[in-house]
Formats: sequence, structure tokens, C-alpha cells
Amino acid sequence: MTKKNTHQGYSNFWHPRYWFTWTGFGLVWLITRLPFPIVMRIGAFFGWLGYYLASARRHIVEVNINLCFPELEPAQQNILVRKIFRSTGIGIIETALAWLRDPRDYRPLCKIRGKEILEAAIKEGKGVILLGMHFSTLDLMGAVVSTIAPIDVMYRKNKNQLFDHLMKTHRGKNFDMVINRDDIRSVIRRLKSGHVVWYGGDQDYGPKHSVFAPFFGIQTATITATARFAKITGAPIVLINHYRNSDDSGYEIEFSRPLDDFPSGDQVLDATRINQLVEASVRKCPEQYWWLHRRFKTRPEGESRPY
Repeated sequence: MTKKNTHQGYSNFWHPRYWFTWTGFGLVWLITRLPFPIVMRIGAFFGWLGYYLASARRHIVEVNINLCFPELEPAQQNILVRKIFRSTGIGIIETALAWLRDPRDYRPLCKIRGKEILEAAIKEGKGVILLGMHFSTLDLMGAVVSTIAPIDVMYRKNKNQLFDHLMKTHRGKNFDMVINRDDIRSVIRRLKSGHVVWYGGDQDYGPKHSVFAPFFGIQTATITATARFAKITGAPIVLINHYRNSDDSGYEIEFSRPLDDFPSGDQVLDATRINQLVEASVRKCPEQYWWLHRRFKTRPEGESRPY
């Protein structure tokens, strides 16, 4: 799905089962019309509500933080969990801003470092794997990056057909192509054509095409696709980090130099290296990472799930 083909009729989505989705979408549309500082405060309020109402997700976050930050006292872990929900609430509203506003409006709020690194990698003509991570700022910062260089992004199909349609349509306005995460052929084809493809391999996609590699000291199922894409296409891997300022006033985006000697040919070694990069990025601002994901649900044989 490309920018040139994002329009589709909504006639199939007026069934009552979609009314709640429409109501939520209308609410966030109204919120995105408000001044930026107010939008941030509303997002923080949503995060506060989520902490108290989304008990199942809170449990997942609590387990993840207990596993990854055992050095923190219980009270410190609880403070971090609350901060994570606050950041997640803001991230939901930032996603709405990315979908419903012009991302160029938010360029002045962003301090961008390493832009020349991305530009140099693009000039090589082999495509670029833009190695990202699932931070709460992902959608908005991705949209801002799209104003610097045309990029393709990955997405996971949503069971709610209306939400899935809205996601693809509005992301498609910002990005050259929106690719289903299972469409490996399109990723390879786009890279071979010289395109920049955002890819985040920091979630648990099950044992298939994964190896176990340490992440925060825990053996973690890690997708091997990052190394496979690089091997097949010869595309350099450029790491991107993006963080929200602590006072919610703006953002930082940073591109790091392409990885050297990658892939190595050893799947576990390559997965370990990727996990080390992700972990280092997360430790800089752990409250902004997407800890609501069950990152450790796939376990080595004989281990039980922690959730």
C-alpha cells in the first residue's frame, strides 16, 4: 500500500460493531486540534487511566520490569511502571497526531542528529534497513523522519477491520509503502530497489525464524530477519533512536553509523548484537519503551511463561 493508493470507501464500516471505534477516532481527532501542550497533558491523563483500568496490561508491564530491572526496589519498580503508562498514554495521542496532522508541523520540536549518516547510506543505492525499536514515540517520530527521506514502514494487521483500514490509510499518507510484517518478499524487493525500510526486530514473534539471545540478561526469542535482510540485499543497517523530552516539550532523533561486519553468519551472535543495541537504547529512557508487549512469552524448552 503506497501513498498513491490510500483511498478506500468506508461504506463497509457503518455496522454498529464499529461505532465504538468511530467514537474513539472522533475523540482523538478533536484532541489533535488542540494546542500541543494540552494534547500532551490529555495523553498523560489517558496513561493514568490505563494504569488503573488495564489491569492485564499492567501485570505484563510489572512482570517485564521485575525481570529486566531486578536491581530496583519494589517501590522504584512501581514508579517506573506508572511512568510507562503515562508515556504510553501520550504515545497514543502522538500516534493520532502522526495520522491526522501534517508531520512537518512537528519538525521544529525535534532535535535531529546524524541526518547526514542516513543520507550517505541512501546514496550507496543498496537500500537502507532503518533499525528501529518499539518506543511510544514511534509513529510520530517515524512520520517526522518521512519528511527527511522517503521511507517504508512495517505494520501488523489488526483484527478490527476498521482500525486496520484507518491505520494503513493514515500511515500511507506519510510513508512510501506500508508493508505487512509477514510480507518478506516486499521488504526484500523494496530494499533491492534502493528504498529505506524501517524494521523493528525487538518483539516476540514466536519460535519460528527466531533464536534465543540475551536481552536484559534473559534468554529471549529474537527474530533473525534483520540479519537475513542485510545478507540478501547488502543494505546497510542504520540504527534510529527517538525520545520524548522529559518535560514533554519536544523530541530527539538520532541516527547512528551503519553496523560494521554485519551479518556475521552466526545467527545467535547477530541476534545478540541487535539485542545489545536495543537494550542500550531502552536503558537511556526505559519509561518510553513498549513494555506492554509480552517480550518473554516464548521460552526455551522446559521454561514456563512468566505472565
